[in-house]
Amino acid sequence: MKNKRRKINSLLDLDFYKLTMGQFAFEYFMDIPVVYGFTNRTKTIKLTKVIKEADLRREIEHISNLRFTEDEIEYLRNVRVDARGAKLRLFKPRFLDFLKNLKLGGVTIVNNGESYQIEIRGAWPEVILWETLILSTVNELYYDAVLKENFRVARRGIAEGKRRLAEKIKTLKANPDIRFSDFGTRRRFAGWWQEYVVRELLREVPNQITGTSNVCLAKKLGIQPIGTMAHEVFMVFSGIFHEDDDDIRESHNKVLKYWLGYGGRALSIALTDTYGTDFFFRDMTKAQAGFWNGLRQDSGDPIEFGEKAIAFYENYRIDPKEKVLVFSDGLDVDTIVKIADHFRGRINVTFGWGTNLSNDLGFETLSLVVKAIESCGHGTVKLSDNLAKAIGKPEDVERFKRIFGHDVEFSEECRY
Repeated sequence: MKNKRRKINSLLDLDFYKLTMGQFAFEYFMDIPVVYGFTNRTKTIKLTKVIKEADLRREIEHISNLRFTEDEIEYLRNVRVDARGAKLRLFKPRFLDFLKNLKLGGVTIVNNGESYQIEIRGAWPEVILWETLILSTVNELYYDAVLKENFRVARRGIAEGKRRLAEKIKTLKANPDIRFSDFGTRRRFAGWWQEYVVRELLREVPNQITGTSNVCLAKKLGIQPIGTMAHEVFMVFSGIFHEDDDDIRESHNKVLKYWLGYGGRALSIALTDTYGTDFFFRDMTKAQAGFWNGLRQDSGDPIEFGEKAIAFYENYRIDPKEKVLVFSDGLDVDTIVKIADHFRGRINVTFGWGTNLSNDLGFETLSLVVKAIESCGHGTVKLSDNLAKAIGKPEDVERFKRIFGHDVEFSEECRY
């Protein structure tokens, strides 16, 4: 198979937050052992019946043989983030040297008859980059297999995708105050299609699209890479600080403290739902609420979340208009407009638009995730504001519910 047919041809073809978290892990927890695990949440699709194991292994081996190029390292060296009005370089020389010599490994693949059990084991900064590389690879292999030799269906899909994108652009132009970023790498239809979508948006609504989470695309198109942190930081911390229930509970706020010490205000968008948003609002202090730029919502009801966030800030006598909410859960254009209309003039909102942006061609979409499932030998848990998104062994989930006072009953099948 020639390189041009590979799904991933650059280690920058991943989400930006893998690098921000990678440097965090490198600086503070270089030798922490972790395990990441792949899950297909779309139970109606048996991946082993569609994707050939040999093809999957070939792609993963190819990624393992990739290295960051000098040009890519130089690009990262010049990535800057806004810190109190000043543009500061984000990535430090020691971390860039680490990336320059990094060889990705630690992946095992097991065919269990219905899905692929993919696990990545190793020191945290050495394996953290695998997540979106694996997700986009599996997703693209799936569509390749479904559409193989069915060129007529594929052509109809591309035409439909262009039609739907034009409709999205029409709606965006009618709502010029909406700001959003492309978050579609992990579940894209194809890398070339994601690039087409972003190029069209830059051409049609350049003042509304603020960037992309895909670092390779950001470099290629000269736009801002977008991203801060993900659930895995909270999850890994629960294994690092695991002496007893209190230690686990306190690990949540330790993330907020460590992360500010690492990234300062420039990366201060906090993800709220690892152990439930209600716990997050009980745990974040007034000083932290004042310093962090804002919050990201990734599960549950977005309107309910936004109202809770406004009440949270007002309770601390913080003006919500000085903060930003990033909505990133299963968005379509109508939901984006609904949220923007609801909160207009009350709090700043922006959107991380994923699957429905980079994979809306009329084909069935998959809900695939790669999460940290073990840290320092301890099973990790994500509780979420949607029980259908919960991650962890049943006994660990029940323990963490008790520790964090999680009583969420909302459960909705994951669309994306």
